[in-house]
Amino acid sequence: MTTNLGTLDRVFRFILGIVLLAAPFVSGFALFESSTALIVSVVLGLVMIGTSAMKFCPLYRVFGVRTCKL
Repeated sequence: MTTNLGTLDRVFRFILGIVLLAAPFVSGFALFESSTALIVSVVLGLVMIGTSAMKFCPLYRVFGVRTCKL
């Protein structure tokens, strides 16, 4: 796997991941009363944090996007 995420992209993904993980438990939104929304939010949060940690996004590779400098 080659790195395809830049620093700003990684920071944004990490913060979004934390928000997605915390939202169902602290927000009180009616949306998160369904178990489907809760599971989707947690899974997407984990994916965002994981891609941030690995500095690699599989979708970026498929579409040929690279936000890091070579």
